[in-house]
Amino acid sequence: MNEKVKVIISNEQKKVKIPTGIRMLVRRCCNAILIYENFGKSAEISVTFVDDERIRELNRSYRNIDKVTDVLSFPLGENGNFDKNNDTGAYMLGDIVISIEQAVSQAQVYGHSLQREIGFLTVHSMLHLLGYDHTDGGLQTVHMREKEELVLTNLGLKKNDSYYIEEDE
Repeated sequence: MNEKVKVIISNEQKKVKIPTGIRMLVRRCCNAILIYENFGKSAEISVTFVDDERIRELNRSYRNIDKVTDVLSFPLGENGNFDKNNDTGAYMLGDIVISIEQAVSQAQVYGHSLQREIGFLTVHSMLHLLGYDHTDGGLQTVHMREKEELVLTNLGLKKNDSYYIEEDE
């Protein structure tokens, strides 16, 4: 496979230390979805970790929803058509913004690892970048959930798996 996937990851928050291996996990999740969806082209994705305050600002600005959320997706394509980076030849899929504070909280609520939660949020958001939506519920929501679970299971992050996370305090 000649396709290259470039995942640009940035951390724009200071409230939660990003555990070792999370950046690699995010890259693996992005690649796994593109393989599963037979994307078959070079791609670029931006993933940014933010705090609750910042994701609330973005949610308010772009969606008119004045509350904290766990992840936001900003697709750059529509109907499978994406802009191409003329320098690299890669298709620019869009931006993923993850509230690391929400990820930590939700991992505790759902009783699974932070890796599982960040993996889920990344895979979920990647499907949005590729055009999937679940706002109307129904069948598309079911298809998204099935794809998310299949990809996460293939990555070794199936539901209710627990991993020991060493915390630096």
